[in-house]
Amino acid sequence: MKAHIVTLPGDGVGPEVTAAAVAVLHAVAEHFGHEFTFEEHAIGGCAIDAHGEPLPKASLEACKKADAVLLGAVGGPKWSDPNAPVRPEQGLLALRAALGVYANLRPLQVHPALARLSPLKEEKLKHVDVLFVRELTGGAYFGAKTRTADTATDECKYTVAEIERVTRRAFDLARQRRRHVTSVDKANVLETSRLWRSTVQRIAAEYPDVKLEHQLVDSMAMLLLTQPGRYDVVVTENLFGDILTDEAAALAGSLGLLPSASLGDGFNGLYEPIHGSAPDIAGQNVANPTGAILSVALLLRHSLELEEEANAVEAAIDEVLRDGPHTRDIGGTAGTAEVQAAVLTALEEHASNSAAFFSGARACG
Repeated sequence: MKAHIVTLPGDGVGPEVTAAAVAVLHAVAEHFGHEFTFEEHAIGGCAIDAHGEPLPKASLEACKKADAVLLGAVGGPKWSDPNAPVRPEQGLLALRAALGVYANLRPLQVHPALARLSPLKEEKLKHVDVLFVRELTGGAYFGAKTRTADTATDECKYTVAEIERVTRRAFDLARQRRRHVTSVDKANVLETSRLWRSTVQRIAAEYPDVKLEHQLVDSMAMLLLTQPGRYDVVVTENLFGDILTDEAAALAGSLGLLPSASLGDGFNGLYEPIHGSAPDIAGQNVANPTGAILSVALLLRHSLELEEEANAVEAAIDEVLRDGPHTRDIGGTAGTAEVQAAVLTALEEHASNSAAFFSGARACG
Protein backbone atom coordinates (compact mmCIF):
# COMPACT_ATOMS: atom_id res chain seq x y z
CA MET A 1 0.00 0.00 0.00
CA LYS A 2 1.06 3.58 -0.70
CA ALA A 3 0.05 6.37 1.68
CA HIS A 4 1.02 10.01 2.16
CA ILE A 5 1.08 11.21 5.78
CA VAL A 6 1.41 14.82 6.91
CA THR A 7 3.10 15.37 10.26
CA LEU A 8 2.49 18.41 12.45
CA PRO A 9 5.02 18.07 15.31
CA GLY A 10 3.96 21.35 16.92
CA ASP A 11 5.35 22.60 20.21
CA GLY A 12 7.04 21.36 23.38
CA VAL A 13 7.51 17.59 23.38
CA GLY A 14 5.48 17.33 20.19
CA PRO A 15 8.51 16.99 17.88
CA GLU A 16 10.06 14.30 20.08
CA VAL A 17 7.02 12.04 20.34
CA THR A 18 6.11 12.61 16.69
CA ALA A 19 9.62 11.53 15.64
CA ALA A 20 9.12 8.28 17.58
CA ALA A 21 5.73 7.73 15.94
CA VAL A 22 7.17 8.32 12.47
CA ALA A 23 9.98 5.86 13.20
CA VAL A 24 7.33 3.24 13.98
CA LEU A 25 5.51 4.01 10.73
CA HIS A 26 8.77 3.59 8.80
CA ALA A 27 9.25 0.22 10.51
CA VAL A 28 5.69 -0.85 9.69
CA ALA A 29 6.24 0.05 6.05
CA GLU A 30 9.48 -1.96 5.98
CA HIS A 31 8.15 -5.05 7.75
CA PHE A 32 4.82 -5.24 5.94
CA GLY A 33 5.82 -4.07 2.48
CA HIS A 34 4.14 -0.65 2.32
CA GLU A 35 5.32 2.69 1.00
CA PHE A 36 4.64 5.63 3.30
CA THR A 37 5.76 9.15 2.40
CA PHE A 38 5.88 12.01 4.89
CA GLU A 39 5.53 15.77 4.68
CA GLU A 40 6.14 17.97 7.74
CA HIS A 41 4.35 21.27 8.39
CA ALA A 42 3.97 23.81 11.19
CA ILE A 43 1.06 24.30 13.58
CA GLY A 44 0.55 26.00 16.93
CA GLY A 45 3.03 28.28 18.65
CA CYS A 46 5.93 27.52 16.35
CA ALA A 47 3.71 28.43 13.40
CA ILE A 48 2.79 31.72 15.05
CA ASP A 49 6.48 32.52 15.50
CA ALA A 50 7.40 31.56 11.94
CA HIS A 51 4.32 32.61 9.99
CA GLY A 52 2.24 34.85 12.26
CA GLU A 53 -0.69 32.41 12.40
CA PRO A 54 -1.30 29.07 14.15
CA LEU A 55 -2.39 27.20 11.02
CA PRO A 56 -0.62 28.47 7.90
CA LYS A 57 -2.36 27.94 4.58
CA ALA A 58 0.36 25.58 3.42
CA SER A 59 -0.17 23.37 6.46
CA LEU A 60 -3.92 23.25 5.96
CA GLU A 61 -3.74 22.50 2.25
CA ALA A 62 -1.23 19.70 2.84
CA CYS A 63 -3.48 18.16 5.50
CA LYS A 64 -6.48 18.23 3.19
CA LYS A 65 -4.57 16.28 0.53
CA ALA A 66 -3.03 13.72 2.90
CA ASP A 67 -4.21 10.19 3.58
CA ALA A 68 -3.78 10.90 7.29
CA VAL A 69 -2.43 13.60 9.61
CA LEU A 70 -0.22 12.90 12.63
CA LEU A 71 0.02 15.70 15.21
CA GLY A 72 2.27 16.13 18.24
CA ALA A 73 1.05 18.89 20.59
CA VAL A 74 0.46 22.64 20.56
CA GLY A 75 0.93 25.46 23.05
CA GLY A 76 3.27 26.53 25.80
CA PRO A 77 3.95 29.38 28.26
CA LYS A 78 5.24 31.65 25.49
CA TRP A 79 1.78 31.75 23.92
CA SER A 80 -0.39 31.12 27.00
CA ASP A 81 -2.05 34.53 27.37
CA PRO A 82 -5.79 33.71 27.00
CA ASN A 83 -6.44 37.30 25.89
CA ALA A 84 -3.99 37.16 23.01
CA PRO A 85 -5.73 37.57 19.64
CA VAL A 86 -3.72 34.70 18.13
CA ARG A 87 -3.20 31.49 20.14
CA PRO A 88 -1.83 28.01 19.32
CA GLU A 89 -5.06 26.14 20.06
CA GLN A 90 -6.85 28.18 17.41
CA GLY A 91 -4.84 26.30 14.81
CA LEU A 92 -5.99 22.94 16.13
CA LEU A 93 -9.65 23.98 16.28
CA ALA A 94 -9.44 25.37 12.75
CA LEU A 95 -7.83 22.18 11.47
CA ARG A 96 -10.53 19.98 12.99
CA ALA A 97 -13.24 22.13 11.43
CA ALA A 98 -11.55 22.24 8.01
CA LEU A 99 -11.04 18.47 7.88
CA GLY A 100 -14.59 17.84 9.09
CA VAL A 101 -13.39 15.43 11.77
CA TYR A 102 -16.42 15.42 14.04
CA ALA A 103 -15.82 12.26 16.09
CA ASN A 104 -12.89 12.16 18.49
CA LEU A 105 -12.09 8.59 19.59
CA ARG A 106 -10.19 8.18 22.83
CA PRO A 107 -9.72 4.55 23.92
CA LEU A 108 -8.91 3.93 27.56
CA GLN A 109 -7.47 0.71 28.91
CA VAL A 110 -5.54 0.16 32.12
CA HIS A 111 -2.46 -1.98 31.55
CA PRO A 112 -2.10 -4.56 34.36
CA ALA A 113 1.57 -3.72 34.83
CA LEU A 114 0.72 -0.06 35.44
CA ALA A 115 -2.43 -0.36 37.54
CA ARG A 116 -0.42 0.56 40.64
CA LEU A 117 0.15 4.02 39.17
CA SER A 118 -3.54 4.83 39.04
CA PRO A 119 -5.03 6.92 41.86
CA LEU A 120 -7.77 4.28 42.18
CA LYS A 121 -7.46 0.99 43.99
CA GLU A 122 -6.42 -1.80 41.67
CA GLU A 123 -9.62 -3.79 42.22
CA LYS A 124 -11.62 -0.93 40.68
CA LEU A 125 -9.53 -1.06 37.52
CA LYS A 126 -10.31 -4.62 36.48
CA HIS A 127 -11.93 -4.89 33.06
CA VAL A 128 -11.62 -1.16 32.32
CA ASP A 129 -11.93 -0.84 28.54
CA VAL A 130 -13.75 2.32 27.51
CA LEU A 131 -14.00 4.04 24.15
CA PHE A 132 -14.94 7.71 24.41
CA VAL A 133 -16.54 9.26 21.33
CA ARG A 134 -16.46 13.03 21.72
CA GLU A 135 -18.26 15.33 19.30
CA LEU A 136 -15.51 17.60 18.02
CA THR A 137 -16.73 20.40 15.80
CA GLY A 138 -19.75 21.86 17.61
CA GLY A 139 -20.76 23.20 21.00
CA ALA A 140 -19.29 26.04 23.03
CA TYR A 141 -15.84 25.81 21.48
CA PHE A 142 -17.20 26.82 18.09
CA GLY A 143 -20.17 29.00 19.10
CA ALA A 144 -20.39 32.79 18.85
CA LYS A 145 -18.54 34.67 21.58
CA THR A 146 -19.05 38.11 23.09
CA ARG A 147 -17.12 40.16 25.63
CA THR A 148 -17.84 43.49 27.28
CA ALA A 149 -16.33 45.17 30.32
CA ASP A 150 -18.50 43.16 32.71
CA THR A 151 -20.07 40.29 30.73
CA ALA A 152 -19.02 37.47 28.45
CA THR A 153 -20.91 34.79 26.53
CA ASP A 154 -20.01 31.58 24.75
CA GLU A 155 -22.80 30.19 22.62
CA CYS A 156 -23.29 26.43 22.84
CA LYS A 157 -25.10 25.37 19.70
CA TYR A 158 -25.85 21.96 18.22
CA THR A 159 -27.85 20.85 15.22
CA VAL A 160 -29.71 17.57 14.86
CA ALA A 161 -27.41 16.58 11.99
CA GLU A 162 -24.28 17.10 14.11
CA ILE A 163 -25.68 14.94 16.90
CA GLU A 164 -26.92 12.25 14.53
CA ARG A 165 -23.59 11.67 12.82
CA VAL A 166 -21.51 11.33 15.97
CA THR A 167 -24.19 9.15 17.58
CA ARG A 168 -24.23 6.78 14.62
CA ARG A 169 -20.44 6.56 14.78
CA ALA A 170 -20.66 5.64 18.48
CA PHE A 171 -23.29 2.95 17.88
CA ASP A 172 -21.38 1.50 14.93
CA LEU A 173 -18.28 1.23 17.10
CA ALA A 174 -20.28 -0.32 19.94
CA ARG A 175 -21.38 -3.08 17.56
CA GLN A 176 -17.71 -4.00 17.21
CA ARG A 177 -17.27 -4.09 20.99
CA ARG A 178 -19.68 -5.00 23.83
CA ARG A 179 -22.81 -3.36 22.37
CA HIS A 180 -23.36 -0.81 25.13
CA VAL A 181 -23.53 2.97 24.63
CA THR A 182 -23.65 5.56 27.41
CA SER A 183 -24.73 9.02 26.28
CA VAL A 184 -23.65 11.86 28.55
CA ASP A 185 -25.51 15.19 28.69
CA LYS A 186 -26.99 17.75 31.08
CA ALA A 187 -30.58 17.40 29.93
CA ASN A 188 -32.02 18.48 33.28
CA VAL A 189 -30.67 22.00 32.70
CA LEU A 190 -29.47 22.67 29.14
CA GLU A 191 -31.64 22.93 26.03
CA THR A 192 -28.79 21.69 23.84
CA SER A 193 -28.62 18.59 26.02
CA ARG A 194 -32.35 18.02 25.66
CA LEU A 195 -31.92 18.07 21.90
CA TRP A 196 -28.91 15.79 22.32
CA ARG A 197 -30.84 13.26 24.41
CA SER A 198 -33.91 13.12 22.18
CA THR A 199 -31.76 12.74 19.07
CA VAL A 200 -29.63 9.98 20.59
CA GLN A 201 -32.77 8.19 21.75
CA ARG A 202 -34.20 8.28 18.22
CA ILE A 203 -30.98 7.04 16.60
CA ALA A 204 -30.75 4.23 19.16
CA ALA A 205 -33.93 2.75 17.69
CA GLU A 206 -31.90 1.98 14.55
CA TYR A 207 -29.62 -0.24 16.67
CA PRO A 208 -31.89 -2.62 18.62
CA ASP A 209 -28.91 -4.87 19.32
CA VAL A 210 -27.08 -2.11 21.26
CA LYS A 211 -28.08 -1.11 24.78
CA LEU A 212 -28.37 2.64 25.48
CA GLU A 213 -28.22 4.41 28.81
CA HIS A 214 -28.15 8.12 29.61
CA GLN A 215 -26.03 9.80 32.29
CA LEU A 216 -25.87 13.41 33.44
CA VAL A 217 -22.36 14.76 33.10
CA ASP A 218 -21.90 15.54 36.80
CA SER A 219 -22.87 12.03 37.88
CA MET A 220 -20.76 10.58 35.07
CA ALA A 221 -17.71 12.38 36.46
CA MET A 222 -18.26 10.52 39.72
CA LEU A 223 -19.09 7.16 38.16
CA LEU A 224 -15.91 7.14 36.06
CA LEU A 225 -13.98 7.05 39.31
CA THR A 226 -16.21 4.65 41.22
CA GLN A 227 -17.37 2.21 38.53
CA PRO A 228 -15.09 2.63 35.49
CA GLY A 229 -15.37 -1.04 34.51
CA ARG A 230 -19.08 -0.82 33.67
CA TYR A 231 -18.66 1.36 30.56
CA ASP A 232 -18.11 0.35 26.95
CA VAL A 233 -18.68 3.26 24.51
CA VAL A 234 -19.32 6.73 25.93
CA VAL A 235 -20.60 9.43 23.56
CA THR A 236 -20.92 13.07 24.52
CA GLU A 237 -20.65 16.65 23.33
CA ASN A 238 -17.47 18.65 22.84
CA LEU A 239 -16.94 20.39 26.18
CA PHE A 240 -18.12 17.49 28.33
CA GLY A 241 -15.95 15.08 26.34
CA ASP A 242 -12.87 17.23 26.73
CA ILE A 243 -13.23 17.25 30.51
CA LEU A 244 -14.32 13.64 31.03
CA THR A 245 -11.58 12.13 28.88
CA ASP A 246 -8.85 13.98 30.75
CA GLU A 247 -10.36 12.78 34.01
CA ALA A 248 -10.51 9.22 32.72
CA ALA A 249 -6.90 9.40 31.52
CA ALA A 250 -5.80 9.52 35.14
CA LEU A 251 -7.07 5.96 35.54
CA ALA A 252 -4.37 4.71 33.18
CA GLY A 253 -1.60 6.23 35.30
CA SER A 254 -0.28 8.86 32.88
CA LEU A 255 -1.52 11.18 30.16
CA GLY A 256 1.47 10.06 28.13
CA LEU A 257 -0.05 6.63 27.53
CA LEU A 258 -3.21 7.49 25.64
CA PRO A 259 -3.87 8.06 21.92
CA SER A 260 -6.71 9.66 20.02
CA ALA A 261 -8.21 9.64 16.54
CA SER A 262 -10.38 12.40 15.08
CA LEU A 263 -12.50 11.06 12.23
CA GLY A 264 -15.00 12.39 9.73
CA ASP A 265 -16.94 10.72 6.94
CA GLY A 266 -13.89 9.97 4.78
CA PHE A 267 -10.67 8.11 5.53
CA ASN A 268 -8.42 11.10 6.23
CA GLY A 269 -8.18 11.44 10.00
CA LEU A 270 -6.22 13.47 12.54
CA TYR A 271 -4.22 11.42 15.05
CA GLU A 272 -2.54 12.70 18.20
CA PRO A 273 -1.67 11.72 21.77
CA ILE A 274 -4.04 13.29 24.27
CA HIS A 275 -1.28 14.89 26.34
CA GLY A 276 -0.25 18.51 26.00
CA SER A 277 3.04 20.02 24.94
CA ALA A 278 4.69 19.56 28.38
CA PRO A 279 7.15 22.45 27.88
CA ASP A 280 8.83 21.76 31.22
CA ILE A 281 10.36 18.54 29.84
CA ALA A 282 10.72 19.48 26.17
CA GLY A 283 14.07 18.69 24.60
CA GLN A 284 15.22 16.49 27.49
CA ASN A 285 14.56 13.05 25.93
CA VAL A 286 12.21 12.09 28.79
CA ALA A 287 8.76 12.41 27.15
CA ASN A 288 6.68 9.24 26.95
CA PRO A 289 6.10 8.39 23.26
CA THR A 290 3.49 5.70 23.99
CA GLY A 291 0.44 7.86 23.29
CA ALA A 292 1.90 9.04 19.99
CA ILE A 293 2.83 5.50 18.93
CA LEU A 294 -0.59 4.15 19.84
CA SER A 295 -2.04 6.98 17.75
CA VAL A 296 -0.11 5.43 14.86
CA ALA A 297 -2.01 2.19 15.47
CA LEU A 298 -5.29 4.11 15.22
CA LEU A 299 -4.05 5.76 12.02
CA LEU A 300 -3.23 2.39 10.49
CA ARG A 301 -6.61 0.98 11.49
CA HIS A 302 -8.97 3.82 10.63
CA SER A 303 -7.34 5.76 7.77
CA LEU A 304 -5.35 3.04 6.02
CA GLU A 305 -7.48 0.00 6.95
CA LEU A 306 -4.38 -1.97 7.98
CA GLU A 307 -5.71 -3.99 10.90
CA GLU A 308 -2.87 -6.51 11.06
CA GLU A 309 -0.30 -3.72 11.21
CA ALA A 310 -2.27 -1.84 13.86
CA ASN A 311 -2.46 -4.98 15.98
CA ALA A 312 1.30 -5.48 15.66
CA VAL A 313 2.00 -1.93 16.90
CA GLU A 314 -0.36 -2.39 19.85
CA ALA A 315 1.21 -5.74 20.69
CA ALA A 316 4.67 -4.14 20.66
CA ILE A 317 3.52 -1.39 23.04
CA ASP A 318 1.87 -3.97 25.29
CA GLU A 319 5.16 -5.85 25.53
CA VAL A 320 7.15 -2.73 26.40
CA LEU A 321 4.61 -1.61 28.99
CA ARG A 322 4.79 -5.07 30.55
CA ASP A 323 8.55 -5.59 30.50
CA GLY A 324 10.01 -2.09 30.13
CA PRO A 325 11.84 0.10 29.61
CA HIS A 326 9.58 2.80 31.09
CA THR A 327 9.81 6.57 31.05
CA ARG A 328 9.79 8.41 34.35
CA ASP A 329 6.10 9.37 34.23
CA ILE A 330 5.29 5.67 34.74
CA GLY A 331 8.00 4.95 37.27
CA GLY A 332 11.02 4.26 35.09
CA THR A 333 14.22 6.02 34.13
CA ALA A 334 14.33 5.43 30.36
CA GLY A 335 14.36 8.22 27.82
CA THR A 336 12.15 8.72 24.79
CA ALA A 337 14.75 7.24 22.44
CA GLU A 338 15.21 4.13 24.59
CA VAL A 339 11.48 3.41 24.65
CA GLN A 340 11.27 4.01 20.92
CA ALA A 341 14.07 1.51 20.32
CA ALA A 342 12.37 -1.09 22.52
CA VAL A 343 9.09 -0.68 20.65
CA LEU A 344 10.84 -1.06 17.29
CA THR A 345 12.52 -4.27 18.49
CA ALA A 346 9.21 -5.67 19.74
CA LEU A 347 7.46 -4.61 16.55
CA GLU A 348 9.98 -6.48 14.42
CA GLU A 349 9.27 -9.65 16.40
CA HIS A 350 5.49 -9.29 16.16
CA ALA A 351 5.66 -8.44 12.46
CA SER A 352 7.77 -11.53 11.82
CA ASN A 353 5.36 -13.73 13.76
CA SER A 354 2.42 -12.25 11.88
CA ALA A 355 4.09 -12.83 8.53
CA ALA A 356 4.89 -16.42 9.47
CA PHE A 357 1.30 -17.03 10.58
CA PHE A 358 -0.21 -15.69 7.37
CA SER A 359 2.34 -17.56 5.27
CA GLY A 360 1.37 -20.79 7.02
CA ALA A 361 -2.31 -20.03 6.62
CA ARG A 362 -1.87 -19.53 2.88
CA ALA A 363 0.08 -22.78 2.60
CA CYS A 364 -2.69 -24.67 4.43
CA GLY A 365 -5.31 -23.05 2.22
